[in-house]
Amino acid sequence: MSAVATTTKAFQLEIRDDQVAVIRIDVPGESMNTLKATFAEEVAEVLNQLESNSAIKGVVVISDKPGSFVAGADISMIDDCETAADTESLARQGQAMFDRIEQLKVPVVAAIDGACLGGGLELALACHYRITTEDKTVIGLPEVQLGLLPGSGGTQRLPRLIGMQKSLPLILTGKQLRPKQALKLGIIDEIVPRSILLEAAVKKALSSKARVRKVKHSLLNKALEGTGVGRGIIISKAREQAQAKAHGNYPAIDAIIDTIAYGLNEGFQAGLQYEARRFGELAMTPESKQLRGIFFATTAMKKESGAGDVKPRKVERVGVLGGGLMGGGIAYVTAVKAGIPARIKDIAEQGIVHALRYSYDLLKTKVKRKQMRRSELEKTMLRLSGTLDYSGFDRTDVVIEAVFEDLSLKQKMVADIENVAPEHCIFATNTSSLPITKIAEGAKRPEQVVGLHYFSPVDKMPLAEIITHAGTSAETIATVVSLAKKQGKTPIVVKDGAGFYVNRILAPYMNESARMALAGEPIDSIDKALVKFGFPVGPLKLMDEVGIDVAAKVAPIMEAELGDRFAAPAAFSKLLDDDRKGKKNKKGFYSYSGKKPGKQVDESVYSLLGIKPDAKINPAEIAQRAVMLMLNEAVYCLAEGIIRSPRDGDIGAIFGIGFPPFRGGPFRYMDALGIATVVKRLRQYEDEFGERFQPAPLLVEMAESGQTFYGTETHS
Repeated sequence: MSAVATTTKAFQLEIRDDQVAVIRIDVPGESMNTLKATFAEEVAEVLNQLESNSAIKGVVVISDKPGSFVAGADISMIDDCETAADTESLARQGQAMFDRIEQLKVPVVAAIDGACLGGGLELALACHYRITTEDKTVIGLPEVQLGLLPGSGGTQRLPRLIGMQKSLPLILTGKQLRPKQALKLGIIDEIVPRSILLEAAVKKALSSKARVRKVKHSLLNKALEGTGVGRGIIISKAREQAQAKAHGNYPAIDAIIDTIAYGLNEGFQAGLQYEARRFGELAMTPESKQLRGIFFATTAMKKESGAGDVKPRKVERVGVLGGGLMGGGIAYVTAVKAGIPARIKDIAEQGIVHALRYSYDLLKTKVKRKQMRRSELEKTMLRLSGTLDYSGFDRTDVVIEAVFEDLSLKQKMVADIENVAPEHCIFATNTSSLPITKIAEGAKRPEQVVGLHYFSPVDKMPLAEIITHAGTSAETIATVVSLAKKQGKTPIVVKDGAGFYVNRILAPYMNESARMALAGEPIDSIDKALVKFGFPVGPLKLMDEVGIDVAAKVAPIMEAELGDRFAAPAAFSKLLDDDRKGKKNKKGFYSYSGKKPGKQVDESVYSLLGIKPDAKINPAEIAQRAVMLMLNEAVYCLAEGIIRSPRDGDIGAIFGIGFPPFRGGPFRYMDALGIATVVKRLRQYEDEFGERFQPAPLLVEMAESGQTFYGTETHS
């Protein structure tokens, strides 16, 4: 078909011979389409042409960028706003643009392929009909993860399309949906193969039925959502459930609930005005600023190799040593997320069976949830294999070792791999406590030995620490960083040293929590105080999860290398004497029997430790005592070059141990408190509790010179 085309920077309008107008989105020079304020004039020009052309029979909105419909709005626009009014104006601009699209007199069809998130989904919701491809399409409103709410009509259109009860969980969590899930909920109307996406969209645009919205509600939903009283019940329940997890730390949660309720009670236009106002207010909150800071940091890290300009080697095959929980998880992220064949070696057939089963069970769940076809499961499992010897390891590019924490065993693994694998093969050890320098000690090619520390469970935890010793080559670092990214991890490069970074800052925090418990503070009071502060679980519950025996094993290693401030409370040996290892043997600080396993404190632990529990410290004080030691240790790590930057330290703490994201990480949190305030608090604790609270010299220096870790930042 011939066409008349009008070209703009990111939006191209094509009028076909059948009088269907196709709006093509392709942001120049970007891998993903994002909406920017500067596009307002371009879009207005396109809409002017559509509104003035009475011959047009329908409109299709499609992306010319494969795998990206619109991935959201450009977040840096918000950082450029100085006041809530500025940000509110930004939201109103988006609302007005989408309102014009919705008001077009002809059917408007969104043809979606790839990421359709945030502002992208709000654009699609303003269209009258939505068709998607299945392959890599994801749909969602993730603004809450930036401490915001959808500001271009999302809080108003989605509840009207699929109902309040289905909308609230999606907007409150920022959950991303696969096309089949979105179809089932009624967010999209049709799924087609990518090859016929435009053709199917044009056909629908020529059909008047595209303007008819079919909202399916059960009788119960109608009864509840159709009255103010019913909506009040839903709102109250949603608020209760959301705050049970958020503990009042995320202002966006109440704002989202209020905005949806306001729009449904007061009407669509009033709802839009309220949405824009709340969007502006949220953008100015410290929580949103910190969450946006994390977004910018992780985005920047995705573009880095970890080794400057050095390019990574291509990784086509990976070997995994050890078929335990960690080995199975590493094989899974390699084969499933990175799409790279993984060969597992274990000394027993049972180990290999367990490791393969680990992947199969996770994939089977995906099939059950309709996130994957059965044929894809079978194809993915073909990337996994097992062996009791080193057959097949002569073709590996990287071997990841996940055997027991035994130095001589790991050194033997290095020697074995150097004998059987190609000369270029990298040996990456998943140790959590042993020095990489010692593991590499007898290696023929020490430059190809590196630490690659995953966190458990590997398929869920987002961080990987890449640990370098003095001899690790830049190419080795770049290759392992690249592999970790393909496995779905956010990698930080850290220097070798006891505990590396994450476990090193965790140890003093855990020790201090234990000291408070031994002084009589109830175990659940301590854990609740830290959860209220923003951690996903409390420190003593975490010790149960990790294993009290594991913590006890690591403690002397860290004390030997780093000094007295890492000394663990002596009374803890009583726990091990009583065979309390935590969750793994159902015996720890918490009880694992009864109706709520792991939820109630095992009261017998108090008599074992000779404690009479008595709550004396207020929750904020409990949190500060434990967290101050973590902050101080993070500064030691920066001063010693264990981490390369405050940014890496913040990302490592958030993704590795769940440091509260809305506080921005240890270094951003210290900047927010004021460095002088941090030093003052540490000194007060030092006077009261001893030398372990002595402020790190770098911290004192910074307080005296008025420095901050981040200074003033701008985002381009």
